[in-house]
Amino acid sequence: KELTLLGLWASPFVLRARIALSLKGLTYAYSEENLDDKSELLLSSNPVLKKVPVLIHHGKPVCESQIIVQYVDEAFPAAAPNFLPSDPYDRAIARFWASYVDDKFYSAWIPVFRGRTAEEMAEAARQAVAALETLEQAFRECSKGKAFFGGDSVGLVDVVLGGLVGWLYATEAICGVKALDAGRTPLLAAWAERFCALEGVKGLIPDVDRLLEYTKARRAVFGLPPLRP
Repeated sequence: KELTLLGLWASPFVLRARIALSLKGLTYAYSEENLDDKSELLLSSNPVLKKVPVLIHHGKPVCESQIIVQYVDEAFPAAAPNFLPSDPYDRAIARFWASYVDDKFYSAWIPVFRGRTAEEMAEAARQAVAALETLEQAFRECSKGKAFFGGDSVGLVDVVLGGLVGWLYATEAICGVKALDAGRTPLLAAWAERFCALEGVKGLIPDVDRLLEYTKARRAVFGLPPLRP
């Protein structure tokens, strides 16, 4: 009863919180939300934004995925791994690249999901791939030749980008553009495979077919044209 997470299975932001809790080995209750009919608990826990994820810890709500991941790290420092490094400069760098994932990569990728035309969706995917190429260089610098952005163990940037891996794999099925291309971003392609194989991550990443069906259903709700076959 100590920890409850309000979420939606397809949300990459919810997945970040689930991955963070799972990697730290923390037990929590999970409540799946219907965003077309939001629960009173969600509305009262996040009255400003009214969206998931929300982590409720001892009755106190924490909102927004990156804030939740950092909160979990600070609230449970004895549970490894630690997502934020001890050095203040290294913490700042991690937060910078975590913000880049949302501000540059994800904002470019959104029309892949919500674009009206196939051309608009494909162009968005290409813009997202360009942002991934920048993250490829960030990985080279942050990892220092090791397995993760955090070095030997998973860090903040790994969790933040890792929540999007399922959608990265689904991008090709949605619009025909391969997002994680070993030819263009070999380090990130290999990183994604390692990340998905982690004990705390396996079983959490939604598969491509399920995400594709979810995309089709949500586009119908939004009144958007169906995907091309």
